[in-house]
Amino acid sequence: MLDLKFIRDNVGKVKEGLKKKNSKADIDEILQLDEGKRGLLKEVEVMKADRNRISKELGISKAKGEDISQKSAEMKVFSQKIKDIDLKVEEITQRITALMLSVPNIPNEAVPVGSEANNKTVMEWGKKRNFNFNPLSHWELCEKLDIVDFKRAAKISGAGFVVFKGKGALLERALVNFMLDVHIREHGYKEVIPPFLVNEASMTGTGQLPNLKEDMYSIDKESLYLIPTAEVPVTNLYAGEIFSEEQLPLYHVSFSACFRKEAGSYGKDTRGMKRVHQFDKVELVKFVLPEKSYEEHEKLLNNAEIILQKLGFHYRVRLLASGDMSFAAAKCYDIEVYSPGCNEYLEVSSCSNFEDFQARRANIRYRARSGKTAYVHTLNASGVALPRTFIAILENCQTEDGKIAVPEALQPYMGGIAYID
Repeated sequence: MLDLKFIRDNVGKVKEGLKKKNSKADIDEILQLDEGKRGLLKEVEVMKADRNRISKELGISKAKGEDISQKSAEMKVFSQKIKDIDLKVEEITQRITALMLSVPNIPNEAVPVGSEANNKTVMEWGKKRNFNFNPLSHWELCEKLDIVDFKRAAKISGAGFVVFKGKGALLERALVNFMLDVHIREHGYKEVIPPFLVNEASMTGTGQLPNLKEDMYSIDKESLYLIPTAEVPVTNLYAGEIFSEEQLPLYHVSFSACFRKEAGSYGKDTRGMKRVHQFDKVELVKFVLPEKSYEEHEKLLNNAEIILQKLGFHYRVRLLASGDMSFAAAKCYDIEVYSPGCNEYLEVSSCSNFEDFQARRANIRYRARSGKTAYVHTLNASGVALPRTFIAILENCQTEDGKIAVPEALQPYMGGIAYID
């Protein structure tokens, strides 16, 4: 959530930022309501001071034995007017809050302006593998090796789900454990295993609600949502809390299943497992001091990159343009790994800096050494997501005779298996 005072003081900058994000949020309505609210607050403040003064005068008159019945009746009418204004202020406050929750974060000045076509490649690592045979797609390899069952997954759950089995299940589990170990042992993250169901306040705190509700799976009778990413429960662990400055930065890593309806994506990437409704992901979440925010963002990006480097994949890093970023992000990098069977780059991580946007919504603060409190900055990245990493292994590591050469970094997690066949 943006700071309302910041909006008042920087109307032009905010409107320009929202334009860059293709947002239709009505800043003028928010400011008009805010101005009306502040006018009512001034009015009611004067009225409450008058009420206190008149109450004292009535007390003195009553002590003297004077008749105060008429003044008391007038006082009740006056008090009711105050209550009516207080109620009006509360109604306006709720309306402002509702509107503010639909205002996205504004992009950092370093972010390119435009749509997906304006995303900028900022670096590449490794080289595409050269094949002396025609590489198969991951769905062909899955069927040939009998490691992922699409048909039975559709039978029990519907389209957009997968069943890992045999060495496919082993590979999925190995990837998760490998990534967790790297981030914990080498990058200093503390692991948490959160619930996969969260309440509405948690979804609102990280920015999924209200705007992305159509993408969420929910249990309406319980007012609970299946998480789209571990970012939601992990960030909200500290909702309403105040860190000491000495506690920051705080790094968490978390494995979870993720659930997304993928609303609006029908017909896209329907073959294989590029776009599914349930998938596994290792998530990195940071809570940092504002002045360290963008330094920590670059470190976070590197933490995610290390996973792909250890696996030996060619990948690229893209700085997202303003219109392609998420609702809550101020700046975002996408890491895309190349998959030869699909002949395309697949996103395996979005590395986002939200600045204080999420912290304001979830009320996550820190107390500086001076004693003053301020909002922390939150960041997150996939470190990294499956199943596209799974796809990358199959398509990049396939051999001419149809085997999958297991990356050396994963072999200890697979009992020493060097090939999936």
